[in-house]
Amino acid sequence: MVRFTKAGKFLSYVFLTIYALIIVVPFAMMVLNSFKSMRELFMKPFSLPSTFRFDNFVKAWKFANIATGYKNSLIVASVTVLIVILLASMFAYMVSKYDFSFRRGMFLYTMLGLALPARLAVIPIFVLLRNLNLTNSLAGLVLVYASTNLPFSIFILKNFIDAVPNELCEAARMDGAGVGYIYYKLILPLVKPALSIVAIVTFVNVWNDFFFPLILINDRSKATITLAVSIFFGEYSIQWPLLFAGLTLSIAPTVILFLIFSRFFIAGMTQGAIK
Repeated sequence: MVRFTKAGKFLSYVFLTIYALIIVVPFAMMVLNSFKSMRELFMKPFSLPSTFRFDNFVKAWKFANIATGYKNSLIVASVTVLIVILLASMFAYMVSKYDFSFRRGMFLYTMLGLALPARLAVIPIFVLLRNLNLTNSLAGLVLVYASTNLPFSIFILKNFIDAVPNELCEAARMDGAGVGYIYYKLILPLVKPALSIVAIVTFVNVWNDFFFPLILINDRSKATITLAVSIFFGEYSIQWPLLFAGLTLSIAPTVILFLIFSRFFIAGMTQGAIK
């Protein structure tokens, strides 16, 4: 276990405090300014609102069609999480617990996805989806997000599955358990912290992404929440109070999700650090 001196503890607290302020202050300003009028926002951007204008949220909900954005983002994010967990866990289990030719090469090939940003291949991705008639569809977004989130998920899950003793799998095989039974009843329960990390990170990545919906979706009825909020960016002006209200509504589900599952996320990160 790492032990810190008093000076080390003080510096670590200072660093963490500064980092927390960098994260919290812009978030707090966004929430506070979402209750102001346009005039008050520019006159007093750092002060508390003189009157809390909850009608900004009502207008943002109506004009940006937040309900449809919620529905589309929830569908895309949930389906992507399920696909990523299923494929990544199966692949990680295979390359971790079975010895076969090209096993290491297959794993290293998937890790290239961590080094090559998917946005660099946006033109081939768009052409491929267009040829498959999947542009302007939620299914096309799911395929893109599932493929781009698989490398990180495989990396996390493989490290956790590597820590599962091989003796447990061998004992299960001696008792007559098949590959599917070992995977579903033995491996998955033992790597629940890793599964929670993969699920939360994938969900947040998909929910907050604006780039691919902007490129692939042109129908407002299929817009995700980030694309729906962009309606407040005008050609000549920006409706800042409504934009901040829409952004506050858009990030609320991810904040709630993290608060609910934070203990699983922290447990997974802690377990990974201990290993």
